[in-house]
Amino acid sequence: MSTDSVLSRRSFLQKSTLASAAATAFPAIMKSQGSGPSPNSKINLAIVGCGGQGRNPVRNLTMHTFAAFCDVDDERAAESYTAHPDVPRFRDYREMFAKMGDKIDAVVISTPDHMHFPIAMTAVKLGKHVYVEKPLTHTVEEARLLTEAARKAGVITQMGNQGHSNEGTRITKEWIQAGVLGEIREVYSWTNRPIWPQGVGLPDHSKAIPVVPDTLDWDLWLGIAENRPYDPAYLPFAWRGWWDFGTGAFGDMACHIMDATFWGLELESPTAIEAFSAKNTAHSGPTSSVVTYEFPARGSMPAVTWKWCDGGLTPTFRPDWEDGREYYRDGSGTVIVGSEASMVNSTYNSSPRIFPETKMRKLAPSLPPKTLPRVETSNHYEAWANAIVDGRQPASNFDYAGPFTETVLLGNAAIRANRRLDFDAKNVRFTNYEPANNYLTKSYRPGFM
Repeated sequence: MSTDSVLSRRSFLQKSTLASAAATAFPAIMKSQGSGPSPNSKINLAIVGCGGQGRNPVRNLTMHTFAAFCDVDDERAAESYTAHPDVPRFRDYREMFAKMGDKIDAVVISTPDHMHFPIAMTAVKLGKHVYVEKPLTHTVEEARLLTEAARKAGVITQMGNQGHSNEGTRITKEWIQAGVLGEIREVYSWTNRPIWPQGVGLPDHSKAIPVVPDTLDWDLWLGIAENRPYDPAYLPFAWRGWWDFGTGAFGDMACHIMDATFWGLELESPTAIEAFSAKNTAHSGPTSSVVTYEFPARGSMPAVTWKWCDGGLTPTFRPDWEDGREYYRDGSGTVIVGSEASMVNSTYNSSPRIFPETKMRKLAPSLPPKTLPRVETSNHYEAWANAIVDGRQPASNFDYAGPFTETVLLGNAAIRANRRLDFDAKNVRFTNYEPANNYLTKSYRPGFM
């Protein structure tokens, strides 16, 4: 690995002393210290990665001004470019910031996971407000550093776990906090992903190396990742299955599926994570996995065991679960098991429901009132933009999203280590298997920070 990497595991593990607890409520209103707009004005936005997932912020933030578009793939970005032909275009985010920095208030980052951190950290250092698609970062180290940098810079931030703006996310937390479910000691979550190749080896270039399309800058797409020949096995979309670029099925979906329950239970870092999986390789995530977290007690709330399944695996049907209910109807979901009642939730936590249904009908008249602030719009992008104009933090700001992302990424470390890992959150290290600490950080190809 390059000695020129911006960060090293040693410096991170020695210097990082940030607490790993997730924010459990909306933070205090905070005026931006960045270069944000005045109240009631339009925001000047840069969209980095405006093809693929990046088409969504372009479609959803038209009430503001697009100052710049940046994408390494002209073909993928074509829809955004065609819809807004007068917006300046860049392939290199560094050039965009150098030339347009004084014209940009805020940045949306919709690139592959491995480039989230370098672009977001660059923006934060320049005092720009930042929205980053989930997962917030590619490594635990990055999650800690970006969270702290954003807090110190006073910029307005949001992670793209869109369900965090849902009404159902707030209802979930209110029911948990009011004790509707009783004591909660078990949680189960699952997804049918991956829906892209995983469990594979490196592409075979022994006979020929594919030609890079004229519309793609392959070197910029690689960014901080180690140089290698282009291959369509990596992109588009398939990058999610490669450890160098994505975070697999778990990293892709857990930031949605686990969100409302993680927030509602006021969870802190796990003390242990155990995983087993199928066909995990050094380069690619597994075809399926089961990850078990152990979370400590918090105040009056007991310790929690949380089991995650992916690749089409689902939790074992329990005797106290209700026959006939479609727990797996949308391919993903969560069941919270309480001493008084249990609850099932959907992928984006939009439809929490107590079960058995007889219990839901019985409890309905006495369910707690709404006590948490509601998001004024279900448009997660707009909620962030509104927060910038108002000078406050939105719901999934980095003080919450950073520790939450860290927890998700710890699960991937256990998958890659293929064993139980005991985690020391204060010192940010696994204490029982030293090689697994390599999965908390990574080296960067120089020149991209």
